[in-house]
Amino acid sequence: MIKNLEMLLALAKEKHFGHAAERLGITQPSLSSGIKQLEAQLGVKLVQRGSRYGGLTPEGQRALVWARQIVGDSRRLRDEMRSVREGLSGHLRLAVIPTALTWAARLTTEFAQAHPNVSFTVLSRASTEILDLLENLDADAGISYLDNEPLGRVTSTPLYNEHFALVCRDDHPLAARSNVAWSELGGIELSLLTPDMQNRRILNRNFMEAGVEPHARIESGSTIVLVASVINGGRATILPEDHARFLAKGHPLSVVPIEETHGAPAVGVIAPFQDTRTPVLTALFRVAGRIATHESAQTTR
Repeated sequence: MIKNLEMLLALAKEKHFGHAAERLGITQPSLSSGIKQLEAQLGVKLVQRGSRYGGLTPEGQRALVWARQIVGDSRRLRDEMRSVREGLSGHLRLAVIPTALTWAARLTTEFAQAHPNVSFTVLSRASTEILDLLENLDADAGISYLDNEPLGRVTSTPLYNEHFALVCRDDHPLAARSNVAWSELGGIELSLLTPDMQNRRILNRNFMEAGVEPHARIESGSTIVLVASVINGGRATILPEDHARFLAKGHPLSVVPIEETHGAPAVGVIAPFQDTRTPVLTALFRVAGRIATHESAQTTR
């Protein structure tokens, strides 16, 4: 039944028999047969069929909730038993907001030093996409904001706090400043993350509270594009200070801290809520905690 439940998950995600079959690496007739077998086992119709996929029935929607739980538990069971046999090993899919990618590199590197038999795939995604990936079992954990927008049913641990900075060319009028206020940034041309990014919504709130509007001439989902536009076009961008300094290194750019008007947004590791986490996720949270403790000690010095 587990295999057939995985077929239901893929079909619900792709909303297309052919695409779901391709995702699973099977033929479309095999997928259709598996769904029919699941319907026969459960005694209800799960999928509306016509000339094409017509959506899940109400029973199918309820079965989808159970499928996510059962398939997730099955995968966690396999992970735990593998850890018993082989020690910590396997593969973790980590979905990360763009401004936290340098922290993801730090987290996975430190984790790999302690547990070399675990590999990672790191995906750059918006915070809402990360929650969807976790819910649909397409990611095992994420790095995202913790206290700005609802997270739903997840478990989390803090990693760091974002302190924003203006990134501009060395010949920019604000480049020599030791810091700037949000109210001073309303009239300058900016390159910013797209509005679907939670980082952008946080920036917009800061601008609104300062009584100015951001003048975004370029929007992108990539922080590399933002910094490249500053280098090539003379505009400025706003990024978390540590991320900004990493991207600005080796370029004729200045990183100018922005005065904080309220608490810095917290970013941390999140995972679907589980009564008992797998050994690999437990280790991931432990490493994240060590990094956060070290970062806090550095900040207070």
